[in-house]
Amino acid sequence: MSIATRTGDAGETSLIGNSRVSKADLRVEVCGCLDELVSQLGFARSICEHADTRALLEDLQRQLFLVAEEAASGGGTGTAALIEAAHVEALTRHVHRIEAQPGIVGDWTLPGGHVGAAAIDVARTSCRRAERALVRLKETGGVVGAHTLPFMNRLSDLLWLLGRVVEQAAGVDGRLRDPESSAPRWSRAWSRDPTS
Repeated sequence: MSIATRTGDAGETSLIGNSRVSKADLRVEVCGCLDELVSQLGFARSICEHADTRALLEDLQRQLFLVAEEAASGGGTGTAALIEAAHVEALTRHVHRIEAQPGIVGDWTLPGGHVGAAAIDVARTSCRRAERALVRLKETGGVVGAHTLPFMNRLSDLLWLLGRVVEQAAGVDGRLRDPESSAPRWSRAWSRDPTS
């Protein structure tokens, strides 16, 4: 057996259930975005020096395979949703736990101050792209699990925070602006004291 099956040479691929679709199908686009995200999280994990963050990133990679399985199931027909409310609640608890740490939330950030955090920031942007692809799938009649979009939305929040955790652990100040700046702060996060 070879992975070079040649069955995709004409621009089609198989979804779960062996239905053949164009590689431009939105479900395939979602799966491709998720594949990129899982790989980027893997790269971030491979260079991350923060053990707790490494473990969480691996867990998130595994959960994203559930999202991909939902997307590849032929639009969800006959397939139970794999992302449940408990998955979203777990991410939300991580978000609240990290937000409560002093100095984590104070301003938007300028990615690139630390290699590990920058890798997580790149993954976060891919997470947002995968989320947008899922929204397009839903808006064009595709079946998306009830908890899948909240999961992806919460995941991108968590990834942003994990980037800040890694920066903080490395002693890096990645804030976008000087704490003394009087410029308008158009994020709820910016309403907090950036020096706390």
